[in-house]
This record gives sequence, structure tokens and C-alpha cells, in this order.
Amino acid sequence: MDKELVNPNGQDPQTATAVTTPKRPSNFWLIIVAGLFIILPFLAWYFTWFGRSLSDEQIASYLTEEQNPRHIQHALSELEQKIERGDPTARKFYPQIVSLTKSQTAEVRKTTAWVMGQDTKSEEFHRALLDLLKDSEPLVRRNAALQLIRFGDASGRPEVRSMLQSFEVKVPFAGTVISLLPQGSNIRAGGLLARIRDTSGNVQEFRSPLDGKVSSPHVVKEGDRVSLNQTLVWLIPDQTTILDALKALAYVGTKEDLPLVESCSQIDASSETSNQAAQTAKAIRSR
Repeated sequence: MDKELVNPNGQDPQTATAVTTPKRPSNFWLIIVAGLFIILPFLAWYFTWFGRSLSDEQIASYLTEEQNPRHIQHALSELEQKIERGDPTARKFYPQIVSLTKSQTAEVRKTTAWVMGQDTKSEEFHRALLDLLKDSEPLVRRNAALQLIRFGDASGRPEVRSMLQSFEVKVPFAGTVISLLPQGSNIRAGGLLARIRDTSGNVQEFRSPLDGKVSSPHVVKEGDRVSLNQTLVWLIPDQTTILDALKALAYVGTKEDLPLVESCSQIDASSETSNQAAQTAKAIRSR
């Protein structure tokens, strides 16, 4: 007599298998999610990467995207390369480039100033740079001043001189200082300098307009009330700013600038700054 296959739980073997064998989960959705974690960051990087070449149609389109400053800067970067290569097709974009000097975004205006300095034969760029010397943002004014020197124009000399001096940072609204970057701290343009509670009770972030070091002592301290346009801190120029200014004054500086040039070693004692200051002073004296 054949032996019956008996399940320990008294169930039919096929039924027991159906009950006790767990269903293997599908990997389909896991693969999709994992793929998104890889693909989305890549696409975000790819479409904001300035190394990606743009067609002329894309450049024309990107230059109009005021709500997407990264696209505008990407297009300007492409045009800078075209101008440097002597590509004549860049000239058709010049009116658009000049129009960007009126952009609401300071970073775009700063980049535009830099690009216009690459074609020193363009009178429309020359005029636009002169207008940018009156810009409300110091970084834009400084870029314009430095690029004007490439045109052989010393109109930006006062702005270049200011790059070798401490910058007075003023509060754009009244309120109470909640937090303030400590004395002696280094900061980049756009870095958080202070938090201020305005007269409506809202806490607003106040960011640095320039690269530099917070001087000591502080003009105000945490907990102080400040009024509109009151001095918040003074920023000492950083080494890069000092070197840029010294190189510019080597071309447009006068004997009136010599005391300022020679005082740079008191701000930055590095050998690089000392050497550049000596070269600049020599160039000025030789004129």
C-alpha cells in the first residue's frame, strides 16, 4: 500500500505550499525609485552646467529668461567664449547683452559687465559699462570699473580705489539686530551677515554685499536697534579684491594713489600682495 503524503499540519501538500511560501516582492518600483535618485540630480546638474554647449537659438532664448538667472549666466558664458574666439556671430546678441545691464538680478548685471569687457572695440559696450558705474550694487560697479580699464578708460578709478579701503555696510531697513557675524570673520558676497527683526516683527536675513573680513570693533552689537541706512559693520577687503585693484591701478593709477597702494601691506601682509603693490607703485611712478 502506497504511503500517503501527510502534511504535519494536516493540510493538503499543495495547499500548504500556497499558504506557507511567501510571495516574492516585485523589484520594479524599487528600480524606478533608485533610478530617479540618479537621473534627477544628473539632469539638474546637466541643465545648469556651464560647460554644456548651447545653440544660437538656445542662447537667444536663455538670455530672455529673467526668472532663471542661471540660464542667463550660462548664455553669457557661451557668448564670452564666442567673443574671445573672434566669432562674428556673437555680435547679433550684443543688443540683448546690453539690455541685461537693466536686469533685476545683481549677479546677472555683474556677469554682463564682465562679458562686455571682452570686446574693447564695441562702443555700445563701452557706454553700457559707464552706466554700470552708477549701479546700486558695489560688485557690479567694481566689475564695470575693472572692465573699463580694458577700454583704456580710467573713469572707474574712484571705484577701483574703494576696493583697497574698508567698505561701510549699511542697514537697508530699521529694526533690532538678532544675530551678527563675529568680529574678524571672513565672509563671501551673499553670505549671511546678520539677522534683523524689522519693525513689523519679521526676522529678515541680511547678506553681505561683498567678500571681506568683518572689522573690529563692531559698530553695533546684538540686541541693538538700528535705523534705516545706519552703519552695521565695516568690511576689510580680501586678498583677491586687493590684488585686482592693484593690477588695475598699475594702468590707471596716479601719484595720488601711491599712499593707498603702499598701505595695502597693512591690510594683507602676504608676499603676493607686497610684490604686486611694489609693481603697481613702480608703474605709477614711471608715468
